[in-house]
Amino acid sequence: MDTIKIEKGTVKMVAHRGASGLERENTVPAFLAAGNRSYFGVETDVHKTADGRYVIIHDETTSRVTRGAVNINVEESSYDVLRDIVLPDKDGTTVRQDIRIPLLAEYIHICKKYEKVCVLELKNPFSRQEIRDIVAIIREYGYLEKVIFISFSMENCLILRELLPKQPVQWLTKDELTKEQEEILCSRRLGLDSYYPVLNRGVIERLHAAGLEVNCWTVDDPQWAADLIAMGVDYITSNILE
Repeated sequence: MDTIKIEKGTVKMVAHRGASGLERENTVPAFLAAGNRSYFGVETDVHKTADGRYVIIHDETTSRVTRGAVNINVEESSYDVLRDIVLPDKDGTTVRQDIRIPLLAEYIHICKKYEKVCVLELKNPFSRQEIRDIVAIIREYGYLEKVIFISFSMENCLILRELLPKQPVQWLTKDELTKEQEEILCSRRLGLDSYYPVLNRGVIERLHAAGLEVNCWTVDDPQWAADLIAMGVDYITSNILE
């Protein structure tokens, strides 16, 4: 199995949770698979553990990624407990020992090694200090200039904008953009990362006119991707399209 190649033109393709159509999402194998392909960026999700470590996982619990075998709340658990979990491969087996919940630092290291842009989602509302801590981890690797931050939390986005005035930050939404939200994006210089079916050409053109970029998630259908490319999106986030 491999990714599905599309005619993307100048649109930047982002591997959703790594190359998650090929490998278990948000794991080192998924990031390596994306690194070895033509993706512009690699998207992932960060949570904070109870002992203050920043780990890569989408959900608040481990239930889905372990197929119900282990149900632990990520932010109420220590990193050591989470790291001991061997996640099932795409075929359900647990033969491989490299499929585990990684640290944020591992993700940054891989993206830097393969020269991929990090598209880093702050999953839950973070405090200002926690966001400073995440930024500090990235700065240790000298890779902050290659990071796009995304979040459903507008407060996270606004904190990032205050701390990092020139950093690419995109607000995530699954709903159609309201006029008020569009005004906030324009006034605070925030890009948009939208659920793809609710996007329209008018929003894209208005945000472009304001000098803002538009990302969309999670597009796995080549025809939808072609339509979005024709509409003028800047990025497409996908599990399988490349």
